[in-house]
Amino acid sequence: MTRKKQTSAPQHSADRLKKVLWKPGTMLFPVPAVLVTSVAPQKRPNIFTVAWTGVICSEPPMLSISVRKERHSYELIMASRAFVVNIPSFRQMRALDYCGVVSGRSVDKFEQTGLTPGEASTVRAPLILECPVNLECKVKKYLELGSHTLFLADITAVQVSEHLITPSGRLAVERAGLFTFAHGGYYALDKKLGFFGFSVQKEKKKRRK
Repeated sequence: MTRKKQTSAPQHSADRLKKVLWKPGTMLFPVPAVLVTSVAPQKRPNIFTVAWTGVICSEPPMLSISVRKERHSYELIMASRAFVVNIPSFRQMRALDYCGVVSGRSVDKFEQTGLTPGEASTVRAPLILECPVNLECKVKKYLELGSHTLFLADITAVQVSEHLITPSGRLAVERAGLFTFAHGGYYALDKKLGFFGFSVQKEKKKRRK
């Protein structure tokens, strides 16, 4: 008896192909969950949580964050035109959640969370030393969109925790303990499912023969 050859085409049940129409909303997920630090003259440094952030350009390296005007950090960023995006590990998840619900106008979040401020190389805003990766940013322009203001910023320096660098100089991101935010919940990134270009790797090998 010969077995039928399995195809690589995905098999879907009819139920999984049905859709329900929802009203327009911010349903893009997962998204990064980061801690943004900023400071302004005569103001103490502040930390606040941002989920609406992303890379927008590679040359020059740039990213964006969206901030509500009522947030305390909005005032600091508008005054200083700079901030640091600190990418946390799961070890900072409780602090990240706290910094998203408590205002820096009334509390010192570095003191309350026990996070350690560090010196940035290109901006006045402090780093968070416990976070594996820190991106120093200078605001290039901003756009008033409605509920949020979009800050477009140049990435002027990147600092990485030393223990994440292998002897060959590779950034071992799998050691960082990263997590993400999706629809109100935090989720660990603990399983690698593929890599960029894996879907055509075999085809490329065949062409080389």
